[in-house]
Amino acid sequence: MERQYDLVIIGAGPAGLSAALYGSRAGLKTLILESGAPGGKLIKTNKISNYPGVKTMEGTQLAMDMFEQATSFNAEYAYGEVNKIDEDKNVYLNDGTSIHGESIILATGTKERLLNIPGEKENLGHGVSFCAVCDGAFFRDKDVVVIGGGNSALEESIYLAGLARSVTIVIRRDVFRAEQHIQKQIEENANIRVIKKHIPTQILSSEGKVSGIELENVDTHEKQVVECSGIFPYVGQDPNTACVEDLGILNERGYVIVDKNCQTKIAGIYASGDVIEKELRQVVTACNDGAIAAQHAFHRIKGI
Repeated sequence: MERQYDLVIIGAGPAGLSAALYGSRAGLKTLILESGAPGGKLIKTNKISNYPGVKTMEGTQLAMDMFEQATSFNAEYAYGEVNKIDEDKNVYLNDGTSIHGESIILATGTKERLLNIPGEKENLGHGVSFCAVCDGAFFRDKDVVVIGGGNSALEESIYLAGLARSVTIVIRRDVFRAEQHIQKQIEENANIRVIKKHIPTQILSSEGKVSGIELENVDTHEKQVVECSGIFPYVGQDPNTACVEDLGILNERGYVIVDKNCQTKIAGIYASGDVIEKELRQVVTACNDGAIAAQHAFHRIKGI
């Protein structure tokens, strides 16, 4: 028998948990579906220092605090891999079951973008990682390479520098895109070096694990090899929206298009957090989106 809920939330990151808090507090029968651990990218973040009211906190602790609060008003939490959502607000799971919601909030976030170079896919989990907090301990006293010049790349480099023997950051341009205060920490860390104006062209391996990375100078096209045991790419994100790709609610990059209430063009189907088309993707903006979507869903369901 198909399970019925007022509000079904797909994803338990900051947006989904915020939506669950607002929905369940308003008295809606609320279900959170998540295919991993609650917290989204918070559980992959070492320190959070830009969330209002919190000077600094480990990402995992903030994730757990959010989860406990979100489920304190009887929101249900369940494991589930969503295969498809239809216009009638039916949610189809990979295990063959289905769930109906009067309103649906998609809060599935984004996934890390691959480098798409030879040697990458076969070395995932064998030296190629997208989470320094998760896997950094495996590279204690070893040499690692971080690809990318944004906030995430530099923050993870700082974290890795406390574990690894050396950290090499590779960027395509001759300047970082990260905030100045993070750049300053990189410049002051003797364990970190930077290779500018280079792109990765191939990941090298030996005996089933990463042994180095080949880089190419963007100006001269000369190549060099950096020996390392770990590679951490931070070159962007892509939205997790495959389950709604047939609904006509995505832009050309795959992000969900929503209005000021975080509702799509299909009444009762909402999206919140990093998965929607917007400029700023932060924990605080994700929480904002989730609260707005849940509140509007409450008014819609109750006819207020």
